[in-house]
Amino acid sequence: QVQLTESGGGLVQPGGSLRLSCTASGQSFSSYAVGWFRQAPGKERKFVAGISWEEATKSYADAVQGRFAISRDNAKNTVYLHLDSVKREDTAVYYCYADLAWPLDGRGADWSSWGQGTQVTVSA
Repeated sequence: QVQLTESGGGLVQPGGSLRLSCTASGQSFSSYAVGWFRQAPGKERKFVAGISWEEATKSYADAVQGRFAISRDNAKNTVYLHLDSVKREDTAVYYCYADLAWPLDGRGADWSSWGQGTQVTVSA
């Protein structure tokens, strides 16, 4: 079972940039679709961005499209999420998610894995 660890979260000012990393251990996730979900306090966890194992298909939530970019480096077992022009509403815990199926739905099938999350806080 692939294990995921997120890093790169922190405090950032509105309009600023941040890069999150998700690194896999236990096994390679080169054959997995990988993405990011986020959960704000009192709200449901929602899809943010995903990238297929072929690296040819990317998907973004409407709220972040044009501002966030997802990429992956299978040789490093790492997926990145670059956040640009961040807004206060981007504040949330960001979770990495890996699944053998596409598109990503975050339902947590037996072959999927969740990271523990990294906090992103957008504040002046």
